[in-house]
Amino acid sequence: MNPSSMRTIFSLTLALALILLGLYACKPSTEPVAGPQTAGAQTDASAISEPRAEKRPFELTQHGDTRVDEYYWLRDDSRSDPEVLAYLEAENQYFESEMAHTAGLQKALFDEMTARLDPDDSSVPYLRDGYWYYSRYEPGKEYAIHARRKGSMDAGEEILVDGNQRAEGHSFYQLMGIEVSDDHRYVAIAEDTVGRRINTIRVLDTQTGEFLPAEIGNAEESLAWSADGQYLFYLDKHPETLLGYRVMRHQLGSDPASDVLVYEESDNTFYTSVSRSRSGDFILISHTNTDTSEVKVLDAREPLADFRFILPRETGHEYEVDHANGRFFIRTNWDAENFRVMSVSLEDAPDKSKWKELVANRDDAMVQEIQAFDDWLVVGERKDGLRKVRVMAHDGSVDKYLDADEEAYVMWPSINVNTDTNVIRYGFSSLVTPNQIWEIDLASGESRLLKVDRILGGFDSNQYRTIRMMVAARDGVNVPVSLAYRRDTMLDGTAPALIYAYGSYGASTDPWFRNSVISLLDRGFVYVIAHIRGGQELGRQWYESGRLLNKKNTFTDFIDVTTRLQQDGVIDPRRTFAMGGSAGGLLMGAVVNMAPGLFRGVVAAVPFVDVITTMLDESIPLTTGEFREWGNPKEKAAYDYMLSYSPYDQVTAQDYPNLMITTGLHDSQVQYFEPAKWVARLRDRRTDDNRLIMITNMDAGHGGASGRYRQYEEIAREFAFMVDLAGLEK
Repeated sequence: MNPSSMRTIFSLTLALALILLGLYACKPSTEPVAGPQTAGAQTDASAISEPRAEKRPFELTQHGDTRVDEYYWLRDDSRSDPEVLAYLEAENQYFESEMAHTAGLQKALFDEMTARLDPDDSSVPYLRDGYWYYSRYEPGKEYAIHARRKGSMDAGEEILVDGNQRAEGHSFYQLMGIEVSDDHRYVAIAEDTVGRRINTIRVLDTQTGEFLPAEIGNAEESLAWSADGQYLFYLDKHPETLLGYRVMRHQLGSDPASDVLVYEESDNTFYTSVSRSRSGDFILISHTNTDTSEVKVLDAREPLADFRFILPRETGHEYEVDHANGRFFIRTNWDAENFRVMSVSLEDAPDKSKWKELVANRDDAMVQEIQAFDDWLVVGERKDGLRKVRVMAHDGSVDKYLDADEEAYVMWPSINVNTDTNVIRYGFSSLVTPNQIWEIDLASGESRLLKVDRILGGFDSNQYRTIRMMVAARDGVNVPVSLAYRRDTMLDGTAPALIYAYGSYGASTDPWFRNSVISLLDRGFVYVIAHIRGGQELGRQWYESGRLLNKKNTFTDFIDVTTRLQQDGVIDPRRTFAMGGSAGGLLMGAVVNMAPGLFRGVVAAVPFVDVITTMLDESIPLTTGEFREWGNPKEKAAYDYMLSYSPYDQVTAQDYPNLMITTGLHDSQVQYFEPAKWVARLRDRRTDDNRLIMITNMDAGHGGASGRYRQYEEIAREFAFMVDLAGLEK
């Protein structure tokens, strides 16, 4: 959400991310109990039987209510307990044995998906102070190369960071942050080689081509240079909660041990970040929790001075800032449920009575993001359930939406690093239209297409169709639904379907193009996104009606959308599949408890399923920051409500659909033991003999495997699970 992230090269990949993330919930951390009994852990895959975790009852009491957790011992914060690791490996072996017959299908899916990738894809270069910055891939390589050219794109290439070289010797690698100093000499990077989002910061001297000796560990990915390039601001992580809570100032060339503490956040319900404004004039410290935020700023030319408040935090007040032409532009929900845009000088910022309204609050549209320019304001809005781009001239001469000609689409302000320009970039995509980057001159109205993602392998957008419909939920509220399918697929109740949703944190599930989904559409699937409550597709109230004591609306919306599509003869009720990850995995866990008969199979990726135990443990990364999303179970009303839908607590003796669960050993968002315990309890209590399999990536975290191609191995595996159960051979 922070506009200053647009200054970084790393944002080139983030801006086009097709998998919606938001902030995700995370989980427990106390003393681990002893290990398991892994029946059937044979090494011969052909003879592997279903693993059964030993029951070791552990009592957890709150508000006089005692819950018995038979599998609490599976929690090992060190991730080194031999018995726990043996159990996870046994589950992995069982997974491989159960999926062995799909090996050919997995390979076919993987080959299709990767064959559609442009082998030497690159981002649209952007110009900053005479340098053209971009990222690109080389054929067959897993990681992006970040580079620049001076003066023009015809000049010689200077490689700044080659992710493939940096990843050598690591089973996991992710470049989490990259920031270039104002004089373009130094490049600070934040790298994660475990998957737990604990980064090491290094600084490249582009004059020598070498990294400076100093390395800063245990860091967040957010970085900000002072204007003189002599100081780097970064965030130190809390060793237990993994929250970035201390803003540090590092002087170039000094020992990190002497770094200066600039600010320490004492409220562990807040997330903190540090960045530069798009104008480059200020360094920003931003604090956010679910419904409150605060921003402090520092003149980037005065790195040793003190930060100043834009406005001290006020419970329930959310705001963000951008800066251009000497003024701050503020996206705020002050007296504006769907947010409005205000403008103010730094001196007057702490006095809200001096804020000037530029964009008013509306019931039919929500302000999602802003980019300020010297003469223009670009607003990313949600209107009619879709992301749109609105452009406004400060002098009032222009106020319009940029055009779109599809029924279900997403449009967004793209990377715009300069504020003193009339030319801005924006993006467009739909479920069947690959990502496009456009450039428009707001003064003349002339636009040009800069890039369309090349989708190889014979892909033709004209062979597919996307539509949007509204489905009435049980309480009469209409839920938006986006569908994609091949033009030769009939919506007559005979087509298998995958229904996907997230529905938490106000994170909207937009209808982006996803290369991988084409492999399902080509096999006759209908791909459905249910824009359920808990996101913000229809404005802030859509989110409010799907969190805290309204959370069950998220689950019933998903069930009602599925039921209606089946009953209306749109999709095949015998071959309906569901998928969700993280908080979307909570959704999957809840709906299979509530309505298991709706689905032939369900994929729950890194699922947040042990809601009560996790949210009672403040030592777990991110727990405290989630209280305003799920509730604080130390309060009786919240405890009772959360317990009533917690997937792990609500597992019962009934038939469940075929289930595939994924997790990562080093996940810092949803700890691996949540899905592991869930699977163990499902094995013990279910009354069916359907497929129940779990795979743990022993080298990764919340995002799964790293690498451009390797990620498709995991997707191919998930899709093969569904295609196989749908009775399709290829």
